Amino acid sequence: MSTAPHTDEPDDEPADAGFVERPSKTRQKQASHALQDLGEAVVALPDARIATLAIAEQLLDAIRLYKKTRTFEGKRRQMQYIGKLMRVHDVEPIRQAVTDMQLGRAQDSLALHQAERWRAELVADDDAATRWITEHPQTDVQQLRSLIRAARKDAALVPEKRNGRAYRELFQFIKTHRDDEPA
Repeated sequence: MSTAPHTDEPDDEPADAGFVERPSKTRQKQASHALQDLGEAVVALPDARIATLAIAEQLLDAIRLYKKTRTFEGKRRQMQYIGKLMRVHDVEPIRQAVTDMQLGRAQDSLALHQAERWRAELVADDDAATRWITEHPQTDVQQLRSLIRAARKDAALVPEKRNGRAYRELFQFIKTHRDDEPA
């Protein structure tokens, strides 16, 4: 039995006005695992890149210690500690550094695939050399044609007698001249 007087007037505040919704345990664990995954990505960055990050010294020290740790269990514990530190520090500089690194790797991979495609076209088709020269006017035409001839000659040999040197040299030539392009 309640001793409070009962009124028929509606409450001015909802029943849960003092209740602040917090993330569920599942969401908290997901966030924690996401930060730990980000920690694993940041420790994979080169030391020079990590040193330039605008992060707390405590977190930077934890990352350095992780890189020095040799045992599996030690690394596991240190990674958990890094994840814990990341929950209370700003992680945006870390996210940005990891994203930049991944984007750089994707661009490098794309450039290599394009160079491989150019090499295959140059060896297979005479018109490809003309297209290359049109797209890359700074090219040493004589050297390019010489490399193409050598690669075609090597490709004409039976597989057991090929050495692949001309293919590699043509690839390096293409890669070098693609890197020299203005962006």
